[in-house]
Amino acid sequence: MKINYQLIFSILFHFIFFSFIAKAQNIMLLQRDKPTSIRGLSVVNDKTAWISGSNGYIAITNSGGKKWDWQQIKGYENSEFRDIEAFSDKEALIMSSGTPSIVLKTIDGGKSWQEKYRKTDSLYFFDAMDFADAKHGYILGDPINNKFLLMETKDGGETWTEMKNAPNALPGEAAFAASGTCLRVSKNGVVSIVSGGKVARMITLPAGNNKWSYTELSLTHGKSSQGAFSMSIGKDQAIILGGDYAKDKKTDSVATIYNITSFSSPNKGPAGFQSCVEYINDGVFLSTGTPGSNITTDGGKTWKQIDATSFNVCRKAKRGKLVLLAGNGGKIAILKM
Repeated sequence: MKINYQLIFSILFHFIFFSFIAKAQNIMLLQRDKPTSIRGLSVVNDKTAWISGSNGYIAITNSGGKKWDWQQIKGYENSEFRDIEAFSDKEALIMSSGTPSIVLKTIDGGKSWQEKYRKTDSLYFFDAMDFADAKHGYILGDPINNKFLLMETKDGGETWTEMKNAPNALPGEAAFAASGTCLRVSKNGVVSIVSGGKVARMITLPAGNNKWSYTELSLTHGKSSQGAFSMSIGKDQAIILGGDYAKDKKTDSVATIYNITSFSSPNKGPAGFQSCVEYINDGVFLSTGTPGSNITTDGGKTWKQIDATSFNVCRKAKRGKLVLLAGNGGKIAILKM
């Protein structure tokens, strides 16, 4: 019997390497005890990041999270800023869910804010915002008359229009304003939405196409607290996570992996409900939710819980390696790798 030492060495190396990677991750708390629940987080680079939350609060760091400058925006003290999109240390957009639905923009680092959109109709409820580049972006809202609300801007958020070709919604279907990541827009303009409620679906509009595709997901669904809450697109796969926030310790059917044409379930999923998932690098994704944070180093096949603190959102720098998390009570943390 010929022993393949090279094969054995390769298997052992990969086992030790990925075990080390998983053990090396830890989350360090940077900030807490602020009267706001943070769900909006945009990390520009390794120095600059913005957060947005309830009670009209926003904050910015230009020190990689070491120091945060907070403000409660005057006149918007009751606003629920569920998502934020930042382009630099000067320019950012924030989106308010609820009534009225509002979009604000700053070009001076938050010293002043200009209202770019307002809708007082109670049918309007914004869930998430994402951009393909600094000019072209979208806001997703809950369905109205069996169609998801989809707002579009082509001038960096200065003006917004409702898309006529919005995706269809099934009865009892909606999106979750949990972390701003139920909507993802790729750099080449592909729009992806994940939904929950009575059904859990992935809804996609390819770039340059006007026909939406709809795929039912195997995630927990059927109730208003259940479904797909977040999606993140990596190099070779996309990860969709969710579950049931009313039973957040339940681990069944909270994750699915999408590989170009097919879906699969992880061998070992995250430890309970997850409201956000973020691509870190090749095969590595971070997720978080009320039961804690989890990481995978093999493209979503196996997940390991690395922290038991409740967070709502996790995001990686658009240009850089900084990874931050945020949640209720003004909690902000950093992923150490």
